[in-house]
Amino acid sequence: MNPETLKSTASAAQRSPAFRILARVGYVVLGIVHIIIGAIAISVAIGAGGGEADQGGAMEQISRVPFGTVVLWVIVLGLVALAVWQIAEAFLERDPDSKKKWGRRVKEIGTAVAYFAIAATALVYALGGSSDSSQSSTTFSATLLANPGGVVLLVLVGLVILGVGIAFIVRGIRKSFEKQLSLPAGKVGDGVRVLGVVGYVAKGIAIAVVGVLFVVAALTHDPEKAGGLDSALKSLAALPFGQVILWLVGAGLVVYGIYCFARARYARL
Repeated sequence: MNPETLKSTASAAQRSPAFRILARVGYVVLGIVHIIIGAIAISVAIGAGGGEADQGGAMEQISRVPFGTVVLWVIVLGLVALAVWQIAEAFLERDPDSKKKWGRRVKEIGTAVAYFAIAATALVYALGGSSDSSQSSTTFSATLLANPGGVVLLVLVGLVILGVGIAFIVRGIRKSFEKQLSLPAGKVGDGVRVLGVVGYVAKGIAIAVVGVLFVVAALTHDPEKAGGLDSALKSLAALPFGQVILWLVGAGLVVYGIYCFARARYARL
């Protein structure tokens, strides 16, 4: 399939009303996942337990509610549609500046991969299975460290994840997420901006801590220190005033989830 055919297919998909609705549903379910993760983090911060503060933990909580399996399938469909939308955006990127164009394409493909990963986790639970992201991260780290140059590779993985976290924080502070929205004037638009700033900064902090854990695992040659989002959030609790920090980040993730609901309504699709 040549590039022009791919662009034509991507454009046709974006023009489809049904596909647009599914993409907006994707933002809604993304919001639900983040709210649950944030709520689990808050429960850990206040000493009430709460389970795994990551995508797997969120899917497990959803699977326990009435019609949870149906909700999980909606999450799968919505996030797959959202991922395909991001890929279509990458193919249709038309910025005349070649560096900016490819930079945006890499970002859009990376976002699509993240959506596919969350959808895959939801699919596992929808089919009656379970997952442990922290264990997967440890296994991945151990595999890398067992190979020549593994320390360098694991540091690079950590730095990339750290960079993604910092990018989220910068996007929130600069309010650059507004470019993806069609916000109304007045208090509603201002409210969505506040949700975006708080949400992006909180999510960026959580992702950045994951990156730091990978770097620490590489430098100490200890794959057990590498972990996913759950390990990152819980490691915040070990810091001075850690419970307060974890509570704030958890609350910020809840805010990001609410922002995703607003994004479902105002996203430029």
